[in-house]
Amino acid sequence: MSTLSLSPLRLTPDEIAEIVGIYASNPEYCRAAGEYDPDNIDAEQVETDLRQDTGATGFEVLLARDTKERAAGLVSLLHEHPKDGYPWIGLLIVHGDRRRKGTGRLLASMVEERLSSLGRSGIRLAVLENNPTALAFWNSLGWQEIDRRPDIQYGRPCIVMHKQLTAGGLGD
Repeated sequence: MSTLSLSPLRLTPDEIAEIVGIYASNPEYCRAAGEYDPDNIDAEQVETDLRQDTGATGFEVLLARDTKERAAGLVSLLHEHPKDGYPWIGLLIVHGDRRRKGTGRLLASMVEERLSSLGRSGIRLAVLENNPTALAFWNSLGWQEIDRRPDIQYGRPCIVMHKQLTAGGLGD
């Protein structure tokens, strides 16, 4: 498996096109989430959604690239949830041609290491209940279910998951 790099999203037209490709390569996620038509990913909607995330205080959207500079995935992080103080992964998605090749595991590990190095002791995310593949993925990485509740933005049923990080620090 190749090494990945993470860099902040700049929202260039080329990056938007790459992200549209990532979403288009994951039709099952698009169907589960209901935000995008898997047969016709609207680049303007993707850009609008990403601009909203990148412009929000405390959010960071990172584009993962492989050693050949190809877009491999996307990670959206909220550094501190206003209600629980933990960092949250809002989205971690890999290009469909990289699924089942360790890319998602590597991205999750990179995020965990990044937050651990900042002194964070735990991290959270929400998995859509209608996405058992994602739930199995996060369970395999040691994440634990701590709650079930609808997501804030769309009211979709979600499983809230938590993972302890090795460094002690903020967010407890």
